[in-house]
Amino acid sequence: MIRVVLADDQTLMREGLRKLLDLTDDIRVVAEAADGVSAVEVITRAAPDVVLLDVRMPGQSGLQVLAALQQANALPPTIFLTTFDDDEALLEGIRRGVRGFLLKDVSLQDLTAAIRDVAAGGTVMRPLITERVLRAVRQFTPPFEASADPERLSRREVETLRLVAGGHSNREIAAAFGTTEGTVKNHVSSILAKLGVRSRTQAVLKGMELGYLGRNT
Repeated sequence: MIRVVLADDQTLMREGLRKLLDLTDDIRVVAEAADGVSAVEVITRAAPDVVLLDVRMPGQSGLQVLAALQQANALPPTIFLTTFDDDEALLEGIRRGVRGFLLKDVSLQDLTAAIRDVAAGGTVMRPLITERVLRAVRQFTPPFEASADPERLSRREVETLRLVAGGHSNREIAAAFGTTEGTVKNHVSSILAKLGVRSRTQAVLKGMELGYLGRNT
């Protein structure tokens, strides 16, 4: 069972998401928070598998919640709930460790797929989100250190990186390539090593910077 905490100041939003997740057999909402301060307390106490976190909340913003949880070494895999009205917040969320983004009118299929992917260690960077974030990254310098002259990616690694940028899981990439998840994991590990980054989201940002990812990725 995947345990989820919902943090959003809109009661109707929390109720709607909870009702959607109640339709599944493997995902359950174990706690909720209506503001940023209580979100930090609830998430720390509940230690969920996944957090659905609103970008904008009273008390503390979603970014401030991330910072507080990071400082306490208590940040679970987190998905931002957003309306895409703040590109800088989206980029800063990636910098602070967010695993993905969802629109607040997300469908049950996309919601559950995102939660399962993130709980399994993946990221949720769907094409629309990727374009938005990559547009933002052109204006801001990523605060992580990466190799100044990274080793060139192979063609298969570039293909893998593009699918990662599209939000596809290792399983989906393996199916697309007709190979195993283990092989895809090896590709991803090689990509991270060559680009000198630590996560899939940082690899996407670095890939954009180096020209591996175009506008139609």
